[in-house]
Amino acid sequence: MRLQFILSEIGLGLRRNLSMTVSVILVTFVSLTFVGAAGLLQVQIGQMKDEWYDKVEVTIYLCPDGSEQPTCAGGLASDEQIETLRTELESDALEPYVEQVYFESQEQAFASFQERFADEAWAQGVTADQMQASFRIALDDPEQYQVVAEMFTGRQGVEMVRDPRAVVEPLILVMNRGSLVAAGLAAVMLLAAVLLITTTIRLSAMSRRRETGIMRLVGASNLFIQLPFMLEGAIAATIGAALSVAGLWFGVRYLVEDWLADSVSFIDYIGTEAVWTIAPVLLVIAIGLAAISSVVTLSRYTKV
Repeated sequence: MRLQFILSEIGLGLRRNLSMTVSVILVTFVSLTFVGAAGLLQVQIGQMKDEWYDKVEVTIYLCPDGSEQPTCAGGLASDEQIETLRTELESDALEPYVEQVYFESQEQAFASFQERFADEAWAQGVTADQMQASFRIALDDPEQYQVVAEMFTGRQGVEMVRDPRAVVEPLILVMNRGSLVAAGLAAVMLLAAVLLITTTIRLSAMSRRRETGIMRLVGASNLFIQLPFMLEGAIAATIGAALSVAGLWFGVRYLVEDWLADSVSFIDYIGTEAVWTIAPVLLVIAIGLAAISSVVTLSRYTKV
């Protein structure tokens, strides 16, 4: 009997304030979508770091013939310069940073080039003399790549030192900033959601002051009186959270997995499973919004 009464009160409140309820659902949906987008961006950034940082190899490209770099004024890197670089890379000073050193000669570089681009017409005229010998250095700690890069940049016989993180980190920086923007917008929208849920509960309570007064007179407890109002806000917020999860799922499924994965294939993108990972968090936030709004409102507007 009590459950039936509470359910009828919830239905009555939702019908009386239908426009406000829809507004709560929409604001919650938008705000939690921003929260979810920020969370998914952080998951993507973490996945990129795990994948790329573990594969970081600093590559020291040796001088080829005809290079215009000042360090290549003597022409092709000599055997003496190559051995000097090898000795330093394998020295005790770099042992804490360097895991493995691999030397690739011009002939080996040409063989790798042919293997990768054998079917390309433009690659048919390339010869081994046009390839660059190089040292590839795997690091014990990818975070310490600058130690090796700075040590060999500008050395005689070295045309350039390339580190893949120079390409990766600007992309990660942009994504981090995008995540911060999404989080900032989410905070503003969450505040708007709290205010709107509070207003909705207040209007619902004020429109039923007579009913709550009668319930108070017949001895109903505070929880019994306030529970329908609390559940109204929770239901609206939960629907908004469900719409947010659905929107994020469709976004990841069709925007990321279908479009971005085909357009930019060198990145290992997150999948729809990441959405289900953050879905409980969004649901908890939605229920938390409703709870905060209820505590703020009901203690005042359900008194007789």
